Amino acid sequence: MQRDAHLNNAALMARRRAALPLGLGQTYEVFAERALGAEIWDVEGRRYIDFAGGIAVLNTGHCHPKILEAVKAQLDKVHHTCFQVLAYEPYIELAERLIAKTPGDFPKKALFLSTGAEAVENAIKIARCATRRAAVIAFGGGYHGRTLMTMALTGKVAPYKTGFGPFPAEVFHAKFPNALQGVSVADALASIEAIFKYDVEAERVAAIIVEPVQGEGGFHVCPPEFAQALRALCDKHGILLIADEVQTGAGRTGTWLASEQWGVAADIVTMAKSMAGGFPISAVIGRAEVMDKPAPGGLGGTYAGNPLACVAGLAVLDIFEEEKLLERSNAIGARLVAGLQAMARDHQAIREVRGLGSMIAIELFADGDLARPDADLTKRICAEALKRGLVLLSCGSHGNVIRVLVPLVASDALVDEGLGIMADCFKALA
Repeated sequence: MQRDAHLNNAALMARRRAALPLGLGQTYEVFAERALGAEIWDVEGRRYIDFAGGIAVLNTGHCHPKILEAVKAQLDKVHHTCFQVLAYEPYIELAERLIAKTPGDFPKKALFLSTGAEAVENAIKIARCATRRAAVIAFGGGYHGRTLMTMALTGKVAPYKTGFGPFPAEVFHAKFPNALQGVSVADALASIEAIFKYDVEAERVAAIIVEPVQGEGGFHVCPPEFAQALRALCDKHGILLIADEVQTGAGRTGTWLASEQWGVAADIVTMAKSMAGGFPISAVIGRAEVMDKPAPGGLGGTYAGNPLACVAGLAVLDIFEEEKLLERSNAIGARLVAGLQAMARDHQAIREVRGLGSMIAIELFADGDLARPDADLTKRICAEALKRGLVLLSCGSHGNVIRVLVPLVASDALVDEGLGIMADCFKALA
């Protein structure tokens, strides 16, 4: 392929710094030119294995032909009308198919928006409207978005909340179970009871929102017994339970929704990220009587449920069935866990390998000391991996977690190649 000699990473970074605000972060000084499956090539022709997946957006991989075909066909028909003005059938079909895949033996309805934060924002709007209550309980370490409401819900200050307050009122944070740090399910439930005692009475709480696996918080898994206790608590006090599946949804955890593994159903579920293979769409799916509470005109958005994104979402559902990607998610997860546990045996800095399905992470501590989260080693491992052709992401409340979100279409050989690079990085630096 003929390349423009002036189109290189350094030149593009110079243009970026001149034109874009500092607050718009960029993990690596690399610019992608093309991508396919679980591989990316930059503008200088260098190949990378993608263990980031666009931050859990590319479960079906880069440029899946079935998604591209569906979008191209729709582009020749209608690419925008605004659904609230003139509707189109793919929106309804996608809603029907997602409703059928969402846990809960009760009638449901679905609404589409454009981003994960927008879905969470609307889930809170709907919950408040349905209950006529204001307060919301979220969890420390949780992440729900970058709008003012979702920043209020997010249980991590830097960098998401720093300098952006004040935030909407009546949002309270409870503890999230974390066995490694000694926070039990009982401790987390006691922290909710403490909120009821010291901050707001249960009768004024509209919703409890929880991630089945905390994303930015470090891939801590919500134990099923905790979800079941939350369900009982919500039922007792007339509170709605919201499962934020923006990152966990669309097969990442080995089931279409991670909350399928709870044994109880949430009242409202939010989705985004991988549900349309990278096309911007998000969903709020919930109890029909709850979803119907806002009056006509109270919900929507100009680009919400764009027809191109809707057909991409339908293609993703087909791909999962045809290529058995739920089974593949579990197989990849098992392969990752085995490889990372082998590394952990060789490097005491890796204190835990955890996750659900193929949503897997490792947490690093200096000399394995739980009192010394090692964000510096985490950064150095990720930077070294990039030099060796592997894209990794860090996360966690202390910045000491490396997460793996490899596309589910990746071959065993590619997964093993990526794990080999990670092992080499630990040998060189840990």
